[in-house]
Formats: sequence, C-alpha cells, structure tokens
Amino acid sequence: MSPDIFSNMGNTIFSIVMVLAQIFLIILFAPLLSGISKKTKAFFQLRKGPGIFQTYYDLAKLFRKESVVSHNASWIFYATPIVSFVAILTAGLLIPTYTTHLPLGFAGDIIAVMYLFAVARFFVVLVGLDTGSAFGGMGSSREMFVAALVEPAMMLSIFAVAVSAGSTNLGHIAQTVSVSGLGAISPAYLFAVVAFFIIIIAETGRIPVDNPATHLELTMIHEAMLLEYSGKQLAIIELATMMKQLLIFSLFANIFFPWGIWSGTGFGGSMITVSAIAISITIYLAKIAIIAVCVAISETSTAKWRMFRLTDLLSISLILSFLSIVSFIIARGV
Repeated sequence: MSPDIFSNMGNTIFSIVMVLAQIFLIILFAPLLSGISKKTKAFFQLRKGPGIFQTYYDLAKLFRKESVVSHNASWIFYATPIVSFVAILTAGLLIPTYTTHLPLGFAGDIIAVMYLFAVARFFVVLVGLDTGSAFGGMGSSREMFVAALVEPAMMLSIFAVAVSAGSTNLGHIAQTVSVSGLGAISPAYLFAVVAFFIIIIAETGRIPVDNPATHLELTMIHEAMLLEYSGKQLAIIELATMMKQLLIFSLFANIFFPWGIWSGTGFGGSMITVSAIAISITIYLAKIAIIAVCVAISETSTAKWRMFRLTDLLSISLILSFLSIVSFIIARGV
C-alpha cells in the first residue's frame, strides 16, 4: 500500500477522534462550568455553596429516578428533551472550542447555529404550554419576549466580526481574528464585545434578566417552563441547558478572544500536534472558566430587574451591535 493511503487513513481516524473529543468535551465540561459559576456566586455572597462537582451528582441522581408525566402531556412533552439535546449538541459541532477545524464546519455557519438554538428554544417554549400549567405558559411568554430582543442582537454582534473576517463560518472567523492578534482590537470590536456580554447574561438566564437559582413563580422564566419535568427527562433537558451555556461562552471566547486556539487540520503522526491540541484545550477551558467567573461576579453585583425594564438593557446590546457593524464597514471603506 502506498504511503498516501496510510496518510489518508490516519487523517480520517484523526478527524473522527476530533469529532468525538469535541462531543465529549461539550457534554462533560458543561456541568462543571455550571458548578464553577454557582461556587463563585456563593463566594461573593459570603456563603459556602455547593462544590463545583455537585452538578454531576445532581444529574446522576435525576438519571436514576423515574419520570412522572401529566395525563395532559402530548408527544411534544416526550420529544422536547431529546430534540433540545440533539439540536444544541449539533450546534456545538459548528462552534469552535479548542480548534478552528469544526466537525460540521462544511455544513453551516452562525446562521445555522442560531436556527439550531431556535429549534431547541421553540420546543422548550411549546412544552411550557403543553400540559396547560399556568406557570409554564407564563414562562413561555416571557422566554419569547426575551428571545425577540436577544437573537437579533446576537446575530448582529457576530456579523460585525464576520464583516471584518469576510465570512460567516465561525471557524474561519476565529482563525482570522487569532492571526490578526491585538491588531483586531478596535472601537467597533469593543462595541461587539460589550454587546455580546449582555447577550450572555440574557441568553443564559442570569441576573438581572432571570435568576437560575430561583423557584419563585413570579420571577421564573426558564425554570417555569420545566416545572412538569422530573427524573431522566429533567436530567436530559438540564444537561442541554448547561451545554447551551457552554456554547454561548465558547462563542464569546473564540470569536472575540480566540488567541491560543489550534488551527491545524491534520495529524501527520507528530507528537507536536498532540501537544498543541492539549495546550489549546487547556487554554480553552481556562478562558471558559474566566468568563463564568466574570458572569457570576456580574450577577452578584446587581439585582433582578422588572420584566418590562429588560427592554432597556437588551436594546443597549442591539444598538451596540448595530454600531459595531457600521463602524467595521466605515473602517473598511476608509
């Protein structure tokens, strides 16, 4: 057999390993990220708080329990955990984590990611209405209210960087910004960074938009839609929510701060490649942990806002995203 055949087989196996590594990284690190966030909040609130691995124990406990299902539940109730989990995991294969070589990068870009997030949100909103719960309907209504403001701002903030990179492919954007180094930083870039940080707070249900730790019916958004779930179904949908949080953080880390990300596309049998990937994964996990700590600090420094005041906050994000795009276009024209 020719050396080219062995080389192609090696690259194929390497690509499969990269896909599996990204899947396991998303699934396994998502609960830890949630634990880090909770521990940081407890520290700044002068509480001991749960350990950073408590989320794993909670999920394991839920997976051991049976689900209690309402008689009014339809097929949507059973399908939502699986659809939400699969849609978010698929989006994770389109988002750069430790490498710009995306497993499904050929199949879609930021627009596909937004649609996959929308599919997961759509089914979760439907399930809040499915069993006829008053609190579920209230949470679904509030979720769509927030989504109508968050999704356009997220698209515009990433499009602002995409204009500079000349592509909407997230791997290409991350690679372009990484190569540019500190030269990528500009007023337009900073506008997009601030806009996306506000989006993180809203999209992950953080204070002042929502409080993920509350169980008060009058203030719940995300939790209100999931009140009817229990057991394994609740575990799957909670894990999907944690994965989405990780992916939102990954977008922020690797679109605006992609330095240290691995940009290789092949193995070539070199130990240098393995070392580069290990370093890239370490840097990626460190960046995600830092973002989680920053978000937790932001949460503890403010209070929950009234629902109708959220338009002020989210409009700021939308305006900053729009200004960022205009600034990038003007800068390119000059």
